Amino acid sequence: MKNRWIALICLALLCSAVAQAQVVLKVKPNQITVEMDDKPFTTFHFGNDWPKPFLHPLRTPSGVVVTRGFPLEKIAGESSDHHWHRGLWFAHGDINGIDFWREISGNEAQDKKLPLPVGHVVLKGKPITRGGLKQGTIRAEFELIAPDNKALGTLREQFTFHRFDAYNVVDVQATILANQGIALKMGDTEEGLLGFRFADAFREDRGATLMNSDGLKGTKNIWGKRARWVDYSTTINNQAVGVAIFDHPSNPKHPTFWHARGYGLNAANPFGEHDFFNDKSRDGSLTIPANGKLTFRYRVVIHNGDAAASNVEQLYVAFVKTR
Repeated sequence: MKNRWIALICLALLCSAVAQAQVVLKVKPNQITVEMDDKPFTTFHFGNDWPKPFLHPLRTPSGVVVTRGFPLEKIAGESSDHHWHRGLWFAHGDINGIDFWREISGNEAQDKKLPLPVGHVVLKGKPITRGGLKQGTIRAEFELIAPDNKALGTLREQFTFHRFDAYNVVDVQATILANQGIALKMGDTEEGLLGFRFADAFREDRGATLMNSDGLKGTKNIWGKRARWVDYSTTINNQAVGVAIFDHPSNPKHPTFWHARGYGLNAANPFGEHDFFNDKSRDGSLTIPANGKLTFRYRVVIHNGDAAASNVEQLYVAFVKTR
């Protein structure tokens, strides 16, 4: 009964959007820092320094970093695989046969092994920012550039930052526009779509708990499965912390599939059916017609405790009610 009352209180707070932090956005060359109540939360990286935009690092309200440092930071003993996994990002591994998920390394022998030509994401104009008492927002548009330097379409991103009670929250809205006179085929691949690379403490082989909205636990049980949300939780510096990613019901193929790996990657991906089902006859692709668009909505909740203690399912119900 006590837990039920706690859940109802949390739900009421979220539904009424009662945020408890002043959000300040500070624009710098190629990045925008996000502060909540004068404490750093995250930084939006964009511009030509990186092949695609991303948020890094991300923190709990108490300042615990939940994302891996590499490749922006060198931390002794930390993993260094998948150099394109940086914080929180939105990308896909096959758009009209171009890979916007992976990135070239500069090592010619390694780069030749990449399965598709690699594109990059280029800022179209100055990002728009708005801070405030309840939330802060970053909006930016990017061109999807193929290796021949031709634009395939546009990626429009919006990040909204809140603090609800004891939770740091990022709402992600990403729209892909087929505005170059050609259709855009979102190909069937496991490499996509909204990605989060966790700090190594969230590795399953180090004791982290990976769980989805159906109560299934462990990467063997949740990878490639449909779910409303997936949560990773662990202990860092004697603090129990976790991160849940929510898939909004308005998204294509909701509930989405999850590319949830025990080494610390979690990605919501509705398109990778032939990989997730191990069935090459399946086609999970989706085509955006010329001059059309496709929008995705997600919420990332950084919380204390595990999914049960943080009432993640009730938080998801609150997210569903948002516009």
